[in-house]
Amino acid sequence: MFFNQIHHIAINCSDYAKAKDFYVEKLGFEIIRENHREDKNDVKLDLKLGAYELELFVSPVFPKRPSYPEALGLRHLAFRVANIEEVIAYLASKSIECEPVRIDTFTGEKMTFFFDPDGLPLELHE
Repeated sequence: MFFNQIHHIAINCSDYAKAKDFYVEKLGFEIIRENHREDKNDVKLDLKLGAYELELFVSPVFPKRPSYPEALGLRHLAFRVANIEEVIAYLASKSIECEPVRIDTFTGEKMTFFFDPDGLPLELHE
């Protein structure tokens, strides 16, 4: 097989301070590098969590994300967690609200959603 693993996921964001606070300070991603790209009118912030990387592209020119009805493209990003209730309590301490916990119909595992500052759905999956 040619593909070994996913290298990174790219997310467009509208507000640099809010995105950095959310992903770095609140969710605990580590900054790998940060590049201000004048020619593209954006900031590219490369982050790492375990073996996975996120690329945040921050610019005021991106159009708003449609929520309902859902559009084509990335539907959500999911995080595996050991104890969903502990993570929900941690997020609540950072003023991040989660939807009620529900059971995944197909896996029987606990799951819930919360949202980044631009409304991107993020899932917790136990």
